[in-house]
Amino acid sequence: MKTYSISRIARACGLSRSTLLYYDRVGLLRSSARTGSGYRVYNEKDLSRLARIRQLREAGLSLKEIRSVLATGGKPGTRLLEERMRKTAEEIVGLKNQQRLLAGMLRKVASGKRPGCVDKQMWIDMLKAAGMDQGAMNRWHTEFERRSPDGHQEFLLSLGIPPSEAARIRSLSRGEPGN
Repeated sequence: MKTYSISRIARACGLSRSTLLYYDRVGLLRSSARTGSGYRVYNEKDLSRLARIRQLREAGLSLKEIRSVLATGGKPGTRLLEERMRKTAEEIVGLKNQQRLLAGMLRKVASGKRPGCVDKQMWIDMLKAAGMDQGAMNRWHTEFERRSPDGHQEFLLSLGIPPSEAARIRSLSRGEPGN
């Protein structure tokens, strides 16, 4: 049976030696043997297991999820794959939002016009691109109002928000009933 040193199996799989040492430490991939000097020796079965670990990592599974998959025969369950698919779709939507925002910024730069200050819509678009929903934005305003009421007021006005709307946002941020 063919055997591999840690450096050789790492090179063969495009991983670092330290990654293999880490996988050994967390119990994902233990060497099948040790030399008389204590060096790790891997066999074809270890190489196959490592290839499976790499495939699952490339699919976005965490090491904890991979450990669970390997402990149950090496085939991920439908629920796990569906959850990873859902998370990947969310990440894609977020990246597409960031891409649209960047494209808009590039258009402004390419037009030769100096980009203006950040306005209300750009700020909302950036927060959404960063993954914030309306609830998270409300919590952000509440925290800003709590920590720095004057700073919150100045920030809202700097976005071009009319003073009456800024006052309404601040009032809602303090938990006061809407006007």
